[in-house]
Amino acid sequence: MTEGPASKHQTREEPTGRRLLSLSLLALGIVYGDIGTSPLYAMRECFYGSHPVALTPANVLGVLSLIFWSLVIVVMIKYHVYVLRFDNRGEGGILALMGLVGMDKSRRAAVRSTLIVLGVFGAALLYGDGIITPAISVLSAVEGLEIATPFFKPYVIPLTILILILLFFFQRRGTAGVGAIFGPIMLVWFSTLALMGIRGILWQPSVLFAINPMHAVRFFMANGMQGFLVLGAVFLVTTGGEALYADLGHFGEKPIQVDWFSIVGISLVLHYFGQGALLIRQPSAAHNPFYLLAPKWALYPLVGLSTMATVIASQAIISGVFSLTRQAIQLGYLPRMEIVHTSRAEIGQVYIPTVNWALMFATIALVIGFRSSTNLAGAYGLAVSMTMIITTVLAYVVARDLLGWSALTAGAVTAAFLFGDLAFLGANLAKIADGGWFPLLVAAVVFILMTTWRRGRQILNVRLREGALSPEDFVTSLVKHPPVRVPGTAVFMHRTGGVIPPALLHSLKHYKALHKQVMLLTVMTEEVSHLRDDERLHAEDLGEGIYRITCRYGYMEEPDIPALLKRVSKELRVKIPPMDTTYFLGRETLIVTARPSGMAMWREKIFASMMRNAESAARFFQLPPNRVVELGAQIEF
Repeated sequence: MTEGPASKHQTREEPTGRRLLSLSLLALGIVYGDIGTSPLYAMRECFYGSHPVALTPANVLGVLSLIFWSLVIVVMIKYHVYVLRFDNRGEGGILALMGLVGMDKSRRAAVRSTLIVLGVFGAALLYGDGIITPAISVLSAVEGLEIATPFFKPYVIPLTILILILLFFFQRRGTAGVGAIFGPIMLVWFSTLALMGIRGILWQPSVLFAINPMHAVRFFMANGMQGFLVLGAVFLVTTGGEALYADLGHFGEKPIQVDWFSIVGISLVLHYFGQGALLIRQPSAAHNPFYLLAPKWALYPLVGLSTMATVIASQAIISGVFSLTRQAIQLGYLPRMEIVHTSRAEIGQVYIPTVNWALMFATIALVIGFRSSTNLAGAYGLAVSMTMIITTVLAYVVARDLLGWSALTAGAVTAAFLFGDLAFLGANLAKIADGGWFPLLVAAVVFILMTTWRRGRQILNVRLREGALSPEDFVTSLVKHPPVRVPGTAVFMHRTGGVIPPALLHSLKHYKALHKQVMLLTVMTEEVSHLRDDERLHAEDLGEGIYRITCRYGYMEEPDIPALLKRVSKELRVKIPPMDTTYFLGRETLIVTARPSGMAMWREKIFASMMRNAESAARFFQLPPNRVVELGAQIEF
């Protein structure tokens, strides 16, 4: 793996014609659910939230101007034009960006470590977003029933919880079966948003003047600090921006951009301007301008459509958290967990039970604790704004490495984006007391778990290598003191190459015999999403029937050890019959002691607990269960 960072970047063949239209429709249902449901609460929070401003025509135009230019600068220019080009062999998202940063091994270790820690923290922040998005989206949709009649008010919370429970219980079925209807439903949703917006604009066409950024300038001059704090509510219109990048691998850049420039962007702008027109015409509508913008006869159908749209948005963010968790496991930041593939066609569609139930209980707890979407909006936005800042910083590094931009060009672009990102973060910091502490707490817990697991594994690998035999020395000892050799093939899997796995030494000591063929197999995950076929495997014959195999996978790929051995059989020209092959795995039990390890005692205990509860390597690597032998070892930590 001697290629430089630029060689890691591969250009995807962009779709055209009918395939482009098909992918664009699918992307509409998966990519834009989060940002597409922001109209349910974003404008309301500017005039009816935790830090509202007076509802005057000038303030409405100022807020509309801020919303318009936020969509243009953050969503359109930053994400669609700039960040989407930074794909890690076709994949996007914060971990993909972190992988691109980590490729340059020539960078100073301290700088590289700092950037990687930033990326890990950005990933941890997305877990908080994964909890809040379903809660605020579904709750804000169901609250529309209160607009129809006060009769439904006592049932809003129970109905929201019921919808969320059903949503999480159906996760095991995956999105493959219902994914085909997501796109058409969201097409109806965005068309409805546009029509509602046009209806409002026709009442008050003067709102179109809000495109002039001077209205935003005058808004800040007139409202001072209160106007600045409103940025925390304005930011809600951009919160789906990070999802655009995370879903890059599913659809590619072009379908995502086609959706934005032809449907999503136009519909959102029209709708927000329509809500602004309603507020100028009818200031009393500030408590729920989304539903009050619609004609009365359309209220119940709109609640139904909104609920479907928010369920789709929630489905997308939950699936994103599953995908993020899988990537973190592959990259060594989380322990192995049960991963269920919900689609035979798409390997990226996965379901992780542990994460699913944790998200469900946390989301329901949020709904019960905060009780309204207005209260939840106080907690929403802080984590996403911090993730966006991290994305901007990492993108600077990748622009220099991947695109060859000068420090001046990359620095100017980064400074421009950071100016807005930091302003949004500053406004969102005021939300900490109103609930913003929750996503930060979630992020802190996840970050501690991820870094503890990563550091613990590094220390454990060092311990396992202490005094270990090299394969060359082991082969030499076999020549001098040949053991009894029995028929068959033994595959000893070990996380660190270059040493004899402890399981092999334990097996030899216990059975007093060795298989005629022994495969020393190390599986490594690289910081790229996918590897080419010629980068996958390195196999060598060490003599005496001992073979060393190093297999590499991208963090979005699924290791298939039985299939790998078929290829090894061809390359080494040896027979490896599946029914005559035994897999030997080591399973370490940690004993926490006062011995210095490089980690605090409390983190050692967390790591030991994570080790105990990690899924078996046999299940994770999908090894035939009746061909696996696990050998335990106790290690002082």
